[in-house]
Amino acid sequence: MKKYLAASGLILMSFQLNESGVFEAYTQKIPGTEVTFDLAPIPAGSFQMGSNDSNFPDQNPIHEVKLDAFWMGTHEVTWDAFELFLDKQYEESMTEGGVPEIVDGLTRPSLPYLDMTFGMGKEGKPAVGMTQYGALQYCRWLYLKTGIFYRIPTEAEWEYAARAGSKGRFFFGDDPANLSEYSWTKANSQDGTHPVGQKKANPWGLFDIYGNVQEWTIDLYEEDFYSRSAKENPLNPAEKLYPHVVRGGSFKTPESEIGSAVRGVSDPTWKRIDPQIPKSQWWFPEAPFIGLRIVRPLNPPSPEQIKAYYEQEPIADY
Repeated sequence: MKKYLAASGLILMSFQLNESGVFEAYTQKIPGTEVTFDLAPIPAGSFQMGSNDSNFPDQNPIHEVKLDAFWMGTHEVTWDAFELFLDKQYEESMTEGGVPEIVDGLTRPSLPYLDMTFGMGKEGKPAVGMTQYGALQYCRWLYLKTGIFYRIPTEAEWEYAARAGSKGRFFFGDDPANLSEYSWTKANSQDGTHPVGQKKANPWGLFDIYGNVQEWTIDLYEEDFYSRSAKENPLNPAEKLYPHVVRGGSFKTPESEIGSAVRGVSDPTWKRIDPQIPKSQWWFPEAPFIGLRIVRPLNPPSPEQIKAYYEQEPIADY
């Protein structure tokens, strides 16, 4: 794993920064449990975002983006971690010493009324079917458990990390014939999710960045956003519920629709069998192909900014 020098003056926990002040990979344990997940360092830098492919006008134009350093989960969030948040009683049974009061008081979703894996199973596999609001609230739960600010990536952060310094369609080049070595797509998935980390990682240590499940970003989707995007740490905050940007493709996605620059979108039809009125803030009953991957900024925001991020009001879905 490559290591990168951290910016001076930042206060970081000792297990992420060695004695020489090097920004490096680390393993996060969820306190009181045996559940862990790994994070890879994504160095600060600039890259060319998007493409000039006329078949995908929402990727136009290519534009330079500069990003601060952050860590990103080496894998999509798996059921063993997500279910601790989902099911309070399960968390209590799996947590040595009990659940702290600040975590115990967190609002959580009602248990799903159907099998959210749609028969695909959970062991080692990515958690699926949560709304963007549900993904954000998982990050809030994780913050209360660990004291570390985790969040959903921006669209620019996702593409930058997926590219890992590359400029082609994929981080390994332009030939889709090699895609099966790195991802689970419609061509090889047998129509289901797979345990994370079975395929090759990208050069920055990220597994399943293409395929397996689509991954939430925090951004609103607008086809022409690139024509007015900020050059530094761009963000397109959501003022409406649909559509949000999802990235990476899933086990249902054809290989022709996979690539570092490809922009997916959330869809209200994912909730068409939801019996609740208004529709659930937490679940997409017909979206067993959407999950999440978390990031942690090297330079965390202020406590006030963290509070505002986690306490965003959900947008009503009727």
